[in-house]
Amino acid sequence: MSHFDIVIVGAGLSGIGAAVHFRKHCPGKTVAILESRETIGGTWDLYRYPGIRSDSDMHTLGYNFKPWRAAKAIADGPSILQYVNDTADEYDVRKQIQFNRRLEDASWSSEESRWTLEVGDPRDASARVEPITCGFVLMCSGYYSYENPYQPSFEGEEDFEGLMFHPQHWPEDLDYAGKRIIVIGSGATAMTIVPSIAEDAEHVTMLQRSPTYVASRPDKDAIANFLRRFLPPMLAYRLTRWKNVSMQHRVYEETRTNPERVKSLLLGQVRKHLGPDYDVEKHFTPSYNPWDQRLCLIPNADLFESIKAGKASVVTDHIDCFTKKGIRLASGEELEADIIIVATGLNLKLLGGASFQVDGERVHFPDTFAYKGMMYSDVPNMAQTFGYINASWTLRADLTAEYCCRLISHMDELGMRQCTPRLRPEDQDMPRRNWIEDFSSGYMQREMHQFPKQGDHEPWLNTQNFAKDKKMIRNAPLEDGRLTFSSPVADA
Repeated sequence: MSHFDIVIVGAGLSGIGAAVHFRKHCPGKTVAILESRETIGGTWDLYRYPGIRSDSDMHTLGYNFKPWRAAKAIADGPSILQYVNDTADEYDVRKQIQFNRRLEDASWSSEESRWTLEVGDPRDASARVEPITCGFVLMCSGYYSYENPYQPSFEGEEDFEGLMFHPQHWPEDLDYAGKRIIVIGSGATAMTIVPSIAEDAEHVTMLQRSPTYVASRPDKDAIANFLRRFLPPMLAYRLTRWKNVSMQHRVYEETRTNPERVKSLLLGQVRKHLGPDYDVEKHFTPSYNPWDQRLCLIPNADLFESIKAGKASVVTDHIDCFTKKGIRLASGEELEADIIIVATGLNLKLLGGASFQVDGERVHFPDTFAYKGMMYSDVPNMAQTFGYINASWTLRADLTAEYCCRLISHMDELGMRQCTPRLRPEDQDMPRRNWIEDFSSGYMQREMHQFPKQGDHEPWLNTQNFAKDKKMIRNAPLEDGRLTFSSPVADA
């Protein structure tokens, strides 16, 4: 049975970044990375639909230790995947990855101060894979199911004679040239696919039940590209990162304090692009305030340009049923299609779907409280990377990895082998707030009951605020009275 000091679960953007942090700050530790797929990259390797890209700028989605050097700040999926691969090679962490290894069950023994990890092979459920043990687990497995996206059932969908699929399962050999296509959905995926395929398709219709707020911006950051011409790459990167983080924070705070002003600015931008005759009220004006759900980014106004060119259109209505030729709407209108793309979102999956036990007792995570948004009450030596919904994921991924490095080094200094967040008596009466609050998106609301809770004071908060997290995670002392350090009695 192999033993490692640290096991990282997931070799995507977060997992590769964490491995680099451990290599830099805990160089004497043995590290393994379990990756359930055959390649690294996570989301950026899984999704293969046309136009796949980030809706966060790469100066904040990139790692804090590796500058983004490309001219495009809103990068496409292959460029982000290459960035992750380049990072793995530059810091020599690829050799730590065990591919086709999925964590299924993790059991903690306080007597031995170690996790025993039961690992499966996704390619063969009957294959026996030897368990491994470790002292610390960092979960970087993302937050959604790689196997099963959210795809609701529609009345009569079996009658449709064309091709229907979810973008997460995009067919490799799909030929959509000259085809009539309906994309069901109004989120980032739908708004990415529509302009990407509109040029070659006969026509693309984005069919939405309700609108989403949309913002257009250039895919190139002129200030970042200017700074990079005259400053060392890391300095230019840090300045741009600071600029963009500050801007993101100001915009989000404005949506909380003055939502009507932000709403007016966003809708004014849409009207400017689509003209006075377009029904912005119906197709681009949501019933909620900006950032109550995720705001969608349109680089270079590409969706608007497709609409103006007549290659794409937006229809806002409810689906009555599928027909042989397409979809009949609640209004009675029928949309004909050769292909229907069901871009209806994700299914959340906590901790990659793995189960956890502590000293023989199964952990029921909804009964736990989140410690600094990354560890869980009464669960030793384990952290989870969960980024921001209102800013770039990697901002928090870096903070989480840095904290784990500090924590492991501090345990070594103390001569301790266990660290466990525990509620003190004064924490016992905290309100049990949802892991994510003030965010009404369906994919979150469907699964929030499966997630840990947060309280109403530090460190039992999942702030979704980078500035606050830097104080609580990066700058606060490790020994705060809630994180207990110990070793087995046999070590005493």
